[in-house]
Amino acid sequence: MIEFPPPLPRPLVLGSTSRYRRELLSRLGLPFDVASPEVDESPLPDEAPAALARRLARAKALAVAQRYPQAVVIGSDQVADLHGEPLGKPGDHTRAVAQLQRMRGQVVVFQTAISVVCLDSGFEGHDLAAVSVRFRMLTDEAIESYLRAEQPYDCAGSAKSEGLGIALLESIDNDDPSALVGLPLIRTCTLLRAAGVPLL
Repeated sequence: MIEFPPPLPRPLVLGSTSRYRRELLSRLGLPFDVASPEVDESPLPDEAPAALARRLARAKALAVAQRYPQAVVIGSDQVADLHGEPLGKPGDHTRAVAQLQRMRGQVVVFQTAISVVCLDSGFEGHDLAAVSVRFRMLTDEAIESYLRAEQPYDCAGSAKSEGLGIALLESIDNDDPSALVGLPLIRTCTLLRAAGVPLL
């Protein structure tokens, strides 16, 4: 009987330039490359935050998969959901101040979507992790002090929970601990297994 060697694992590509997602994915100990998805992240008219996150995560994965059809590609997106209104990355200090002023004392749901795609095998899987965060009643002085210290202008909702931003919060309620940072690793592992990626 002829024995054939097991097939080589497919290359893994993270369709994101986010340093936060790169650091999170590296925790799994898998070799991976990074590619910029170059996707327009503008919301559609009346698009709900969860729908926006799902659409962008899938669009990012598919955009990169077109360039690497044999790879397993991960796309992810996070949108802060303030009572149904999407809040993205502030981009600058003035917008970050306005976001945190609106969120103080409120419950904000951070919708983090994940998509895993392999065009060559025909695999496509998606999931969403919703993290409910209650912000403290922040003073304007506390907001200014935080933003000057951490400058989280590339983070949805203007807060880094993995850093000093944790001091802005009263509580966090979720079932996938890394989701708030930008990549829900429990759901990512589930989708990678389904795509045939060996994790252990």
